[in-house]
Amino acid sequence: MQSPGERPPAPSPYLEFDRARWSALRATTPLTLDDSDLARLRGLGEPIDLAGVEAVYLPLSRLLNLQVTAAQERHRATSTFLGEPSARMPFVIGIAGSVAVGKSTSARVLRELLARWPHHPVVELVTTDGFLLPNAELEARGLLHRKGFPESYDQRALLRFLASVKAGWAEVRAPVYSHLVYDVVPDRCITVRSPDILLVEGLNVLQPPRPRADGRPGMGVSDFFDFSMYVDAATADVREWYVERFLRLRRTAFADPASYFRRYASLSDDEARRTALDIWAQVNEPNLVQNILPTRGRATLVLEKGPDHTVRRVRLRKI
Repeated sequence: MQSPGERPPAPSPYLEFDRARWSALRATTPLTLDDSDLARLRGLGEPIDLAGVEAVYLPLSRLLNLQVTAAQERHRATSTFLGEPSARMPFVIGIAGSVAVGKSTSARVLRELLARWPHHPVVELVTTDGFLLPNAELEARGLLHRKGFPESYDQRALLRFLASVKAGWAEVRAPVYSHLVYDVVPDRCITVRSPDILLVEGLNVLQPPRPRADGRPGMGVSDFFDFSMYVDAATADVREWYVERFLRLRRTAFADPASYFRRYASLSDDEARRTALDIWAQVNEPNLVQNILPTRGRATLVLEKGPDHTVRRVRLRKI
């Protein structure tokens, strides 16, 4: 109870749901994935299972299906008002969060679920890794140690890509990034062809627009989003997940002779853990604290994970 003269708490822009309450919003949405699908979609060290899909991602796919339908209706209404033919407008979803938090798995699972709804079969997923500046350019600018920070991306190219998709271009190309060689792959691209829904996954996709050199307001990646989500967890948990993933990669991808990180493959467990903690402290945690975490409040929906990677709470923006 509020004491006399006590100021009421500031209203939250979010509705909060525990796992059980959120799961009930699935209604009759059918589960269209099986264990073999999850094995293909699951990221390294991400323990998502069908129960998690049912509890978290089926309600989310239902919400997004309703949002897509509403957006299409609004677009048709505007076209009617203008006396123009109603062209299809792609619905764009942004997915943000830290390194190792599991946002890539979330994006892949969502893409698979949304593509199985009958009214939007063309669902594409693009990661912003492809829009990182090439290593040679980062090195020339003294930014190689800040890969993943906002300044390490070709922001202009990313904005052009999203503007073209939203404008309804028949084909739009995005560059390809290789985590094996830790660089953009020259002369390779993925082609996005008139999607009903486009998911854009990346560390800093919810960054606010930066002012232009002349002082005028700029445009941000998030300006093109119809819906956005942030995958959240305690920083200490994400740090541990990052270390665990580094140890797994040391035994798998790092052992590939073509790997940029081949030098880490021969490290002992203790050496690998110390190395991972150093990289986390010098690169990933500063980026999380300075750039990624401050954008959480800009998301339409926040998935909050516990120490075991399980989504335990969902926050949905109401205003």
